[in-house]
Amino acid sequence: MTRITAMTATAFLSFATPLLAGDTPAPEGAEVYFVNLEDGTTVSTPVTIIFGLKGMGVAPAGTEKEATGHHHLLINRPPLGEGPDGAEELSVGLPADDNHRHFGGGQTQVTLDLAPGTHTLQLVMGDLNHVPHSPPVASEVITITVE
Repeated sequence: MTRITAMTATAFLSFATPLLAGDTPAPEGAEVYFVNLEDGTTVSTPVTIIFGLKGMGVAPAGTEKEATGHHHLLINRPPLGEGPDGAEELSVGLPADDNHRHFGGGQTQVTLDLAPGTHTLQLVMGDLNHVPHSPPVASEVITITVE
């Protein structure tokens, strides 16, 4: 019975840790932006996206250091905090899938093979646990067309 209790407690803590982490404050005036793309830009694939950041530093995921975070790229989805999982992503963290690219190694650019057509992009800074800062440090959503 003690073994089952210990296993249950371990499982609970592994799921609860992000919930218990609390809000990571964003430095006042921090901004994230696209360096080489603007809303309405037409590009060809592969697309290189360069991330810009002002007012805070970049640190790999898992690094607990004040005024730092790491980049996330949201692709073809509602703006941060909107949509069916909007509230959850602001408090629990961003998922990792085709619409949510994580750059937990501290990367500041990426080259992607995007299909021809229209795509929306948004940059978001995440804390050591992939949770957006409070308030969120996020770019405007831009739309690009891939030829």
